[in-house]
Formats: sequence, C-alpha cells, structure tokens
Amino acid sequence: MDLTRYSRQILFAGIGEDGQRKLLNSRVAVVGMGALGTVLANHMVRAGVGFVRLIDRDFVEASNLQRQMLYTERHAADGLPKAIAAAEMLREVNSQVEIEPIVADLTWKNAEELLTDVDLVLDGSDNFQVRFLVNDVCVQHEIPWVYGGGVSANGMTVPILPGETPCLRCLFESAPAPGTTATCDTAGVLGPIIHIVASYQAVEAMKLLVGAQDKVRRTMLNIGIWDSSTSSIDISKAKRPNCICCGQRVFEYLNPSTGDEVVSLCGRNSIQISPSEPWNVDLQAIADRLLQSGKVEHNKFLVRFYVTDDLRLVIFADGRVLVQGTDDVSVARSLYAKYIGM
Repeated sequence: MDLTRYSRQILFAGIGEDGQRKLLNSRVAVVGMGALGTVLANHMVRAGVGFVRLIDRDFVEASNLQRQMLYTERHAADGLPKAIAAAEMLREVNSQVEIEPIVADLTWKNAEELLTDVDLVLDGSDNFQVRFLVNDVCVQHEIPWVYGGGVSANGMTVPILPGETPCLRCLFESAPAPGTTATCDTAGVLGPIIHIVASYQAVEAMKLLVGAQDKVRRTMLNIGIWDSSTSSIDISKAKRPNCICCGQRVFEYLNPSTGDEVVSLCGRNSIQISPSEPWNVDLQAIADRLLQSGKVEHNKFLVRFYVTDDLRLVIFADGRVLVQGTDDVSVARSLYAKYIGM
C-alpha cells in the first residue's frame, strides 16, 4: 500500500512507518455521529485507521450544522441519517479506509455485535445510558474506549482501559438525575469545545492503536474554553474493588428488558420509542397511510410525519420512532399509539 498520503504522520517519531501500518490494520467503532462523533470519525479516517464503523440512530437537521463538521445543508434538506451522510463524506476523504455506516440505536440487543469485533471504541454519544452500555461491553470484552463529553463551553474526556484504569462506573456510579445537569438545550454549546475534546479523544485512540500504552493519559481532563481553564484530575486511585461493573462484573446495561424502550433525547425536546423487537418496516406503505392524516416527507431511510407544525413523528426502517416537539413521555406514547398503532 502506498503510504505517501500519511507521510507527515509517519515523520512523527511516536508513529513512524510501523505505527502507520498498525493504524491501517486497526478497527474502530464510533458510537454517535453528532458533534463529537463527526470529529472523531474524521480524524480516524484521515489518520488511516483501516476500518471505521459509524453508529448513529439520528438524521441530519439544520441545527446540527453549527458544530457537526461532516454535514451540509444538502444532508439536512434530504433528511439523511447521520451515519449515511458521514460515510458519504468520509469515503471522499480516504478511499483506502473501509467505512461501515450503521443506522441504529445502540441497545443491549445489538451492542455486543457492533462493538466486540473492533480494537477500540470512541464515545460520541450524548447520554449516560449509552455510555454505561459501552462501558459494560468494553469491560466484559476487555476493549479500550475513550469517553468524551461537551456542553456550553466546557468539556471532559478520559481513556478507559479495562483491567488497568477505573471504568466509567468507578468514576460515575450512576447517571445524573434528569434535569440536574446542563444540556445543549438548556446551556447551548460552542463548536470549538467539541472539536477540542474530540481531538484529545482521537490522540488517545491513536496512542492505543499504535501500541504506545505508556503514553496514554491516566487522568480525567477538564477544559473550559470561555474562561481559558484546564484541569487534570488524577484517577489512578479511583478504581473501586466493589464497582458494580469492573469489580463485581455485573453488567446491568446488557441485561435484556421487555416492552418498548423510551428515551428522552439530550437537548432535542424529543422522545425516542423503540419496539421490544425490531420491525422490518415498509416505509413506503407507512408514508402512504400517514399521507391521509397530514403532511409526510420520506426517503428510503425514514418517514417524517407532521402531526402539527410543532409535533412530528420520524419513523425509521427498524421500527424506531422519534416523537419530536415534546419531552412528555405520555404525549409521545399517545401519538405513537394513535399513528403507529402499537
């Protein structure tokens, strides 16, 4: 393989030609293709990571364009799923990399299938439920992963090396209670903090993939760009022997559940409802049926139905439905039952 395109990266002593070949033979999964995920995937593909899986349940909207670097106004106008749009852009960046877009919600049903055949997982998600699920899978299967988050002008990141460092449940025993933490919806977000956090995540990923474990940070990095603050918290003694995940090896987030899964989406004024078992949805048939009740937009990936100007249902091919325009679960379930019939 011609390594010319990576010549500047190879010149860096920490990587060299041997490290570049390791990157080319590496496999990475990016969970979430929003703000963090687009930066992470862009770095991985440009660095020459041989296989990159892009996992995201959502589609591109105009409000994403301020900070989600791989998307364009065309993607938003077409309502493309983020994984598909990102893959389209990244294939034009580096045709040597195998890019696999997965339009799906990461749940206990598919997490092991999607995350256990890679060398590293990168966190681009927006909620702790998904992060704790990633943590369960990676601890159980001893796969390193890199946590990251950003809101307002502040961000945080930490590498998780199962068996060596504290896991995420050591650091955050439980998810923050709803309404107790800032979100993009309540506090906004500056694009640069996302790029900074994701770039730190990407560097840690590259260290791990080329075998430079001794260079991997063993601290939690906190960054505030508006007040120009940076702090690094030593987590070397934070590993808890009684941790439910890495200590007791009880993987709560991988336990099956019954019934529909209902999740309130970060900063979106939306509720996602996932069926207990995936559907094989005939999107055209649903679009035709819903057309009798109101305005419908659809493509081969989704159907968007306007209940009112402010309330919308977005139906995906796997049966997931986003109820947009409300954060009330009862309202979302009512609309779901009325128009989807389940």
